[in-house]
This record gives sequence, structure tokens and C-alpha cells, in this order.
Amino acid sequence: MTAFDLSGQKAFVTGASRGIGRAIALAYAEAGADVALVSRSAETLGEVAKEVEAFGRQAAVIPCDVMDRDSIPAAVQAGIDALGHLDIVVNNAGGSNFLVEFKDLRLSGWDKLMRLNLDSAMAVSHAVAGHLLERGSGTLINVASVAAKGAPFLTAYAAAKAGVVALTKSLALEWASRGVRVNCLCPGWTATDLNRTLWQNPNDTTTASVPMGRWGTPEEIAAPAVFLASPAAVYMTGQVLYVDGGLTTTA
Repeated sequence: MTAFDLSGQKAFVTGASRGIGRAIALAYAEAGADVALVSRSAETLGEVAKEVEAFGRQAAVIPCDVMDRDSIPAAVQAGIDALGHLDIVVNNAGGSNFLVEFKDLRLSGWDKLMRLNLDSAMAVSHAVAGHLLERGSGTLINVASVAAKGAPFLTAYAAAKAGVVALTKSLALEWASRGVRVNCLCPGWTATDLNRTLWQNPNDTTTASVPMGRWGTPEEIAAPAVFLASPAAVYMTGQVLYVDGGLTTTA
């Protein structure tokens, strides 16, 4: 066994049907973990499940809209029932589909992004807390964003992700003495289907302020997620790990 080996581990990943979530799920499977895949689309999750199984690992498909708080406890229990228990929980579901000046922001838009990015992470963490604490082991990884440091025209998204960072640190302090680690992964500009129109545009200037001068890939975010879940990070909790091509170094 290596320090980055996840053999025998059981992971629960939200937003697993595409982008960073899919990459994390597949990286976990490649490292030896069985994976409960959570997203709204059962059909797309089925495709990811086949990729997980190609690594010789078990995949559980759990359709769930994380914006429906009442559906989350059942989804967590389904993951426990399918895999036997959970060692790794990744709150990855999130995003923003609009840019708007704050004075023009509709309050319904604020509420939507809070439910998707912050409330969902809180609700999954709350639903799985008893299971992890009773076992006295496990790790919770919240995916936030460099936007948590502040982002114009993304105020709601930025505020929600800053909340995710605070949630991470608060739970880490509560649970450290009880054997459960909680850390936060903050991706920078990452090329996914959601922002394809930007990174495929030859005139795009999004990464002009990124020292490495390019977009990241979902796989480049997934590798640090493996690290945070692995024995290599056993003495880490309450930490915020930026994977952003150096973007926040210049902030």
C-alpha cells in the first residue's frame, strides 16, 4: 500500500455525472475506492458507473437533486446501504450559470446559488455526520472555489463558496478529536462543459491573470482530491487547498 492508495475505501461524491465530480469519482476508483455516484441524471451517472467498474471497483448510482434538501438523507443512506459504509464524502455539486452586477441581482438568483453551493454541502455533511462520527473515522472534502476570496459579478456564488470554506473549518474543529478530517479544495479556472464557450474561444482572456497562463483540467483537480482523501493527508484537517495555476498567489 502506498500513501495515496484508497484500496477498500468507500466514497460518496456529489455532482459526479460530469466535470470535476466525474474526474474525482474516476480518480478514486483508479486509486482503489468503491464509489457512490450522486447527481440528478441517472442516465449520465450510469455511464460514469461503467467507467468506475472498468477499474474493477463497485459503483452505486444514486439520483438526487442536492437542491432538494429533504432528499439528501435518503441519498446518503442509499450510499451507506450500497457500499456498506462511507469513508470519504465529497461535496462537489455546485456552480453558477450567470454573471450579473450586484445591484441587478435578483434575490431568487441569490437563493438558488446558496441552495446549490452552500446549503447542499451543509445538508450532505449534516446527513452523514452521525455515520462518520459513530465510526470515528473518515474524511469530508468540500469543493469551494477561488471565488471564495471575492469575485465581481459572481457575488452570490462567491459568498456561497466562502460559506463552504467557513463550514469546512468549523466542522474540522468540531470533529478533529473524533477521528474525522474535514478539508476544502478550491479549484481555479477549470475547463468543463459548463464553461466550454469560454475556454474554447480563441479570444478568451479569462486566464490572463493566471501565472501558469492556462485553464486547468478536471483531472488536475481530481489528483489533489485523492491526496486529501488518502493516508498521505492523515494529519491535515481544516485546510483550504488552492489548485489554481498560481492565481491566488497574485491576489
